[in-house]
Amino acid sequence: MWYFVWALGLGLACTFAILNALWYERQNQRKQKEV
Repeated sequence: MWYFVWALGLGLACTFAILNALWYERQNQRKQKEV
């Protein structure tokens, strides 16, 4: 049953990575607009 935990962890890690990338892009856009 360990593979369920592994798949869940992998999914959460991917979701976190995607959200992190989206947040980073937004931060860059805000900085460019300010200048």
